[in-house]
Amino acid sequence: MAHKTTANVYSSYIHVVVTGDNTERDVVGYLDEIQRLCTQHSRRHVLIEESLSGPGLGITSVFDVASHGAQKAREQIRAIAYVDLNPAHDHDVMKFAETVAVNRGLRVRVFPSVDEAKRWLDEMASEP
Repeated sequence: MAHKTTANVYSSYIHVVVTGDNTERDVVGYLDEIQRLCTQHSRRHVLIEESLSGPGLGITSVFDVASHGAQKAREQIRAIAYVDLNPAHDHDVMKFAETVAVNRGLRVRVFPSVDEAKRWLDEMASEP
């Protein structure tokens, strides 16, 4: 199954819920879609609520997706709050993806809950 995104646009960020299969192709696809949404709605902050089925991506795939995605998005997106709802996915791998993106100039932070991610985005919106 291909990924499906649902977006809610708020005054300071876009909240995107992603469902589908956990494949590198689907992850790259939804990240590209998020960039288009940010341009369309003039938003620079994103909450990604990911609920993809299947095992987590391998470390090489995670590195490639995070590295390429960060380099592509860093001029347009100021901050991404990320929540992976699949409990089978390794949190340490998601923290690795966060580090890769941050090292490439994109502010990304992984959160255990949507509420914590929203609070962080609200703080980001209040920064000059």
